[in-house]
Amino acid sequence: HELGHFRRRHILRLTLLHIGQTGLMLFLLSRFIDDPGLAAAFGLDQPRLYAGLVFFSFLYGPVSALLAVVTNFFSRRFEFEADRFAVESTGLGADLAMALKKLCRANLSNLTPHPVQVFLEYSHPPVLERIRRLDPEPEGNGAS
Repeated sequence: HELGHFRRRHILRLTLLHIGQTGLMLFLLSRFIDDPGLAAAFGLDQPRLYAGLVFFSFLYGPVSALLAVVTNFFSRRFEFEADRFAVESTGLGADLAMALKKLCRANLSNLTPHPVQVFLEYSHPPVLERIRRLDPEPEGNGAS
């Protein structure tokens, strides 16, 4: 699975996405940090650095939440791709499913989170969804 992230260049893609997000954040910070209109909106007679940082932290929250949704979308997609790579390269889908179940049990993961919560907050797909997509063949169903 982890080799799948490397081979599909997920690490590079997410790194570039995070660099872009950081660049956007710093750009917005540069626009807000000494803006006289923002200072006046909060009752200050002139812009001050410390106040600009505090105001920016308040105003950046919704932007950060939206960016997290985008990043999590790609991260979940990459997890499915890495799972698929692992199964295609090893043929051990049932073993990967068993490993995911053990990991879920050890971490006390929620097997059936609400889809909206997954969309907004989860960087990894729910374990049951990952296992369903693996489509491991049930044991003992071979043709005789």
